[in-house]
Amino acid sequence: MRVLLKQELKRLWCSPWQLALVTYIPLISILCLWWLFSAGLPRQLPVAVVDQDNSQLTRTLTRNLAANAVIKPITYTQFADAKAAMTQAEVYAVVVFPHEFKRKLLTGSSPTVDIRYNSQFLLVGKLLSSQLQLSVGAGLMEVAGMKQLLNGANRATVAVNLSPVTSQTTALFNRNNNYVGFLVPPVLIALLQLLAMMVFVNSLNDSLIRQGEQYLLPAKFWWHVGAKVLFYTPVMLVHGGFILAWLYGVLRLPIAGNLLLLIAAQAMMFLALWTLVILVFLLMREPARSVSFCTALFAPAFAFMGITFPVNDMPELAQWWRLIMPSSHYIDSHVSIISYGAGALQVLQQSISYGYFIIVLALAWGLHRVIWNKQIALTTRSQGEAVGVKS
Repeated sequence: MRVLLKQELKRLWCSPWQLALVTYIPLISILCLWWLFSAGLPRQLPVAVVDQDNSQLTRTLTRNLAANAVIKPITYTQFADAKAAMTQAEVYAVVVFPHEFKRKLLTGSSPTVDIRYNSQFLLVGKLLSSQLQLSVGAGLMEVAGMKQLLNGANRATVAVNLSPVTSQTTALFNRNNNYVGFLVPPVLIALLQLLAMMVFVNSLNDSLIRQGEQYLLPAKFWWHVGAKVLFYTPVMLVHGGFILAWLYGVLRLPIAGNLLLLIAAQAMMFLALWTLVILVFLLMREPARSVSFCTALFAPAFAFMGITFPVNDMPELAQWWRLIMPSSHYIDSHVSIISYGAGALQVLQQSISYGYFIIVLALAWGLHRVIWNKQIALTTRSQGEAVGVKS
């Protein structure tokens, strides 16, 4: 095994691409992805405001919109211009205060504030929808309170009339509504899984023996696999540890559990990943096909994590695809540890979901036996034909 580990180190040193994959490419990719989401929340999103009433009330409501850090009001005199601006993605939403808005409001009519937002950008659309309703609603509530006070109602009655039902919101996940803590960890885990897959499949491809148009497996294949697992698992764990240290050490994102449990969960994820890559490698046995298939399989990992879309609402095929993603199993432990402070026992129970990767390993073992027997028969026949030609 020591000889095989030295061979791995030599192969790594002689392969500039593989060396880049285990050194600076992960670091650069991790920092670049963090930088993309480093703002935490979208701010100063342009919103067109069409004030057709031009009253003191509508100007107050516009100031309320400007006071919201998410909204950047831009005044338009014509609705058509505002609509065109939203069509061209110059603004993300349009707010229209209709003509005689204040008079209708004070005389007991029900004027309508027209709010339209672009839901093509899912995150921006949801954020603006809630913040626009919040800002406009707060301004109108203040006016309604003043009207009731002028009619003789006391403050307690006004408070009950304006807010007959109060709600308490307790975030179970992403407590600070910060998208660095919400999106960046799963995005980086999906990236780490993709890089780890590339590193391991490249290493397996290096062990193939080319004979004409065919690629043959090396003798003592599983010894080679064992050496690669021992060599590359700690290397990728270093990158996984860097992600955790950067997010929860340098950026000081909130964490309720123990980071060491996350390292253990990452180790489980890598071991599961290796089994799947080995099975694909044995099925393909050709470098380009192995890399292409694995990339297509693992590239959409983030979408299957259930962070941005509920798992139970996914189509059945997507849920099966999710099951074969090691990162999908890891992210459950990650959320439990980070948000709820899960302990070792709970993480261990969640790790049972990796059990089916034992079946994957058994399939790979059986497939190797079949391929190896065919390879020996082919080699024996070729040698026999060569001896026959010489005689």
